[in-house]
Amino acid sequence: MSKPTLKPVPKSERPSPEAAMDAVRTLIAWAGDDPDREGLRDTPKRVINAYREWFRGYDVDPAEELSRTFEDVSGYDDMVILREIDVESHCEHHIAPFLGRAYVAYLPTEKVVGISKLVKVVEAFAKRLQTQETMTAQIADAIEDALKPRGVAVMVDAVHQCMSTRGVHHPDVSTITTQFTGEFKTNPALQDRFLRVIGK
Repeated sequence: MSKPTLKPVPKSERPSPEAAMDAVRTLIAWAGDDPDREGLRDTPKRVINAYREWFRGYDVDPAEELSRTFEDVSGYDDMVILREIDVESHCEHHIAPFLGRAYVAYLPTEKVVGISKLVKVVEAFAKRLQTQETMTAQIADAIEDALKPRGVAVMVDAVHQCMSTRGVHHPDVSTITTQFTGEFKTNPALQDRFLRVIGK
């Protein structure tokens, strides 16, 4: 199976803020309300500002975040694990939020990366239109490509508002996705240890 790819639209090719606000006005009218009434007059501007924050991951290069590494690890060769990284993303099918936590681990070879950089990589992929499955694979692939570790493990546990507030209306169902590479993929005992440590 080929790796998921994502090529953000260059800023120079994106619609203008005015065009984006016109689109929001159209959606408000389509929903059945008057975009010119007092309570909605400033909504288009608020929406595009929210979109700028929600989808800022398109302007972040995960490879660049992982480019500064440290080789002085004093022989450390066990798992590096980050638990309970907040995930705030939007599904690409309905542009509805899905919210949860990510758990990331890797087995270093000769270099490690600052732990905040791993959080930034999760955020870079989460702050885009996504499927949870694709996002989980993208996080693992970015760490794999940049650090060349002996293995990577990623788990995401999230609740999807497109399922909670519409469709089947089941608010308490969470979705769990995992991606294992290298030794995590070939060694079930290592997978089990990762899952025990993160409490899953």
